[in-house]
Amino acid sequence: MLTAFLMLLAGVGVFIAGMNMLSQELEKSAGGGLKKLLGKITGNRFAGVGVGAGVTAIVQSSSATSVMVIGFVNAGVLTLAQATSVIMGANIGTTITGIIVSLKSLPIGEFAAALAFVGVMMQFFKKDIVKQIGGILCGFGLIFVGLDIMGTALDRQEIKDFFIEMFKHINFPLLLILVGALFTGVIQSSSAATGIFITMVGTGALELDAALFLVLGSNIGTCVTAAIACIGAGTNAKRTALIHLMFNIIGTIVFTAVIWPLQTQVVWLLQKIPNPEMQLAWFHVIFNVTTTAILLPFIKQLVWAAEKLIPDKKKGEEAHRLRFVDELLLKTPSVALMQVKKEVNYMAALARENLERSFAAMKGDGEKIFKGIAEKEGVIDFTNKALTKYLIKLSPLVDSHDEKAIGAYFHVPNDLERVGDHAENFGEIGVQMQAAALAFSDGAKAELLEMEKKVLQMFDIALSAITSGDAAHLNELTALENEVDGLKRELSSKHYARLAEGKCKIELSPYFTSTVSGLERVADHLVNVGYSILNPTGSQSEAQKEGAKA
Repeated sequence: MLTAFLMLLAGVGVFIAGMNMLSQELEKSAGGGLKKLLGKITGNRFAGVGVGAGVTAIVQSSSATSVMVIGFVNAGVLTLAQATSVIMGANIGTTITGIIVSLKSLPIGEFAAALAFVGVMMQFFKKDIVKQIGGILCGFGLIFVGLDIMGTALDRQEIKDFFIEMFKHINFPLLLILVGALFTGVIQSSSAATGIFITMVGTGALELDAALFLVLGSNIGTCVTAAIACIGAGTNAKRTALIHLMFNIIGTIVFTAVIWPLQTQVVWLLQKIPNPEMQLAWFHVIFNVTTTAILLPFIKQLVWAAEKLIPDKKKGEEAHRLRFVDELLLKTPSVALMQVKKEVNYMAALARENLERSFAAMKGDGEKIFKGIAEKEGVIDFTNKALTKYLIKLSPLVDSHDEKAIGAYFHVPNDLERVGDHAENFGEIGVQMQAAALAFSDGAKAELLEMEKKVLQMFDIALSAITSGDAAHLNELTALENEVDGLKRELSSKHYARLAEGKCKIELSPYFTSTVSGLERVADHLVNVGYSILNPTGSQSEAQKEGAKA
């Protein structure tokens, strides 16, 4: 008896390990494909269901898809309504695993299990693509190895009798649903739980009528993974997890209301399918397709309910957080990198806005304007630090052709943060000048305006370069930097000439020279930003050397 139980546990362990391996390898291989699929999601709810089903069929885990979707919602890639349709599709896609498990009843199980050996042998090859295919085959094979071990253990009469007796004592629909939910919550995979129930039905250790309610419970239990994933996430991410839970609870209530009074008839209909494993697998398909069909027209209502149950946080209550990236996106590095680019662009937009506002602060009403600058500077500083930490986690996960982009993103936020610091300094100058009742002369204002325009022009070129990856205008960026350097010398000379002629107050001297020097340093940082697409450090000389080698 003990030996049989240990073998059963071993089979369950191998089965879950195989599923996890298959899911991880498929997810790793399909990174670019997932990015394209997500790009096709629009307001069309049917497209969302199709993408959700497709992604889940690829990664073989609705929990993994749900976690990704929560990450996308938290990062602003998907709206709550779009996420709802994707989750519905994910519930359909996860039924593929049950169909695969039910194939064990056909005379192909041994051949499928042998793929584990083939996959392991492929791991010895040097090419990454061969290793990835080997990992997929190995995971697929291990699923069938685990199923075979479980089946052998469950075929032992003492084990079969144990489960038959156990389910006699809990043969009550609501209790079975609870058991299915708890078991799935522990192993955090409805696919794995359903696979185990299918195997038990196939060996006779579990009756089909009881298995139906266990499967219904497993659909509720799978929401545990998504609930854990949204801890610490944004409000919409929590709403997404809640919608996932509501979807499965509503479906379970509807099906329980039908199956409970018509249990004999439902089992009789399912038994028209050739074998017990197929019967339970197809019931899982019917449940998710039917629930999706019922709830698809009510996406707006589900979103409304989630928004009522989890209201928005009050203004100022939510701490600083990254707008476009999320820890959960690390599961799909290609998508995470795409979102890092958006985060950098957002940070650049804040820095540019602060720069323009700081120029206005020096022309009047400095104190009022400076308050807004300081608030945005806090966001810029936070984004720089948080994004750097995120990139440290992301960098080992990206493909080799993305390494240069990762290197650039390590340096660009730091340069943008320094631009933000200079903007804050300009704002402080405006406040100090206002407090001292000082103002630049018309000539000085015109000179500074010319320098400001060139710096903002550089900002636009640098931002365009990192957004498009196009180096076509970098020579123009360099030329503008040279002009700014020249203006620094020229404006400093003109200022001292005005002082000598008595046309400028000596009290304005530190403010004027600090502004001119600061603008010249901003120009240096913007050159680094632009040239980062050629060299991660933003060094012009290094970029030119690399260009010469190419």
